Amino acid sequence: MSMAASQLRSDRPPRMVVMGVTGSGKTTIGEALARAIAATFVDGDKLHPEANIAKMSAGIPLDDADRWPWLSKVGETLRLGPAPVIVGCSALKRAYRDFITEQAGAPVLFIHLDGSRELISKRMHERTGHFMPTSLLDSQFATLEVPGKDENAIAVPIDAPLDEIVADITTKFGERSS
Repeated sequence: MSMAASQLRSDRPPRMVVMGVTGSGKTTIGEALARAIAATFVDGDKLHPEANIAKMSAGIPLDDADRWPWLSKVGETLRLGPAPVIVGCSALKRAYRDFITEQAGAPVLFIHLDGSRELISKRMHERTGHFMPTSLLDSQFATLEVPGKDENAIAVPIDAPLDEIVADITTKFGERSS
């Protein structure tokens, strides 16, 4: 194993959430990151109860009562998953991120996928087979509380090719541990 690969393995956090508004690339980037660092990726959409999927599919935004049981499952997945584990989850509010961390029972690194409404809207219009309609994008941006500097989070611009985004994330792992 190369020194760079060895360094990367030691820098990667054991529990991560790839977060951001719908359409920001949580699954695509999360899966690519998991491959790059030999982690397990869990798509948080698969942790939603059917009622949440039905509600969002109908163009109705979730409220906090809908989200808490789902966020609990996200935290549980981080707690019980084989480390390192990455979950794709919007984690839009600080209270949600705090709750996920509490449920995980250990530190969680939040990787905020940061992109413009225009870029994300364009990507949402191009994707197929996803339950979340573009009409909910505005409610996602309205709910988003960008992670503060005092949170265990990094921000990554998503206006680059996938391999560059993953490289940016892994570089930031190293910066955090030095």
